[in-house]
Amino acid sequence: MEVERVAKDTKKKNRLIIRTIVLLLLASAVIYTIASKDKVKVLEVGDKAPDFELVDLEGNKQRLSDYKGEGVFLNFWGTWCAPCKKEMPYMENQHKAFEEKGVRILAVNIQESDLKVKAFRDQYGLTFPIAIDKDKSVLEAYNVIPLPTTFLIDKDGKIKQIITREMSEEEIISHMESIQP
Repeated sequence: MEVERVAKDTKKKNRLIIRTIVLLLLASAVIYTIASKDKVKVLEVGDKAPDFELVDLEGNKQRLSDYKGEGVFLNFWGTWCAPCKKEMPYMENQHKAFEEKGVRILAVNIQESDLKVKAFRDQYGLTFPIAIDKDKSVLEAYNVIPLPTTFLIDKDGKIKQIITREMSEEEIISHMESIQP
C-alpha cells in the first residue's frame, strides 16, 4: 500500500515537472517571437523604399536606386502563384504603355530557379526586368508575406501604396498613373 502511494506521488511529481518544462518552453517561444518581430521594420506608406541589388534574367544588375526620378511598380511574385499568372499579362501591357511616361516595372521572383522563371517569362512574353531574390533578402527587407505583393514607389523613392492581392488591368493602369512623375 505504501509503495503504491509513493509510486503515485512520484508520477504526479514527474507530470508536474514535465508540464512546467513544456510551459516554460512555450513561454520562451512566445517571448522570442515577440522580441524578434521588433527587429523587422514593417514598411508603411510614406517610408523610403529600401534599396537593393539583384541580377535580372539577362544578367543585368537591378538596383532600386537606379530608378530615382521614375515611378517604380515593384512586384513580388512566384511562378506557382495563380493570381500572379493572371496579372502578369496586364503588367506587360502597361509596361509598354508607361515606360515612356517614366514608370518602370521591376518584378522580383522569390527563390525559384532561373530555368523555371525564364520558362514563365517566355510563356507570357514578358519584357520588363525580372530578378530572382535567391536568398529572400529583398523579400525580408520589404516584409512581404502574401504573393503577389506590389509596392508603388514614387520618383523620390517613397512608398505611395502597398497592394497585397491580385490586380485587374484597370487597377494596374490607375496605380501606374499614380506614380507617374
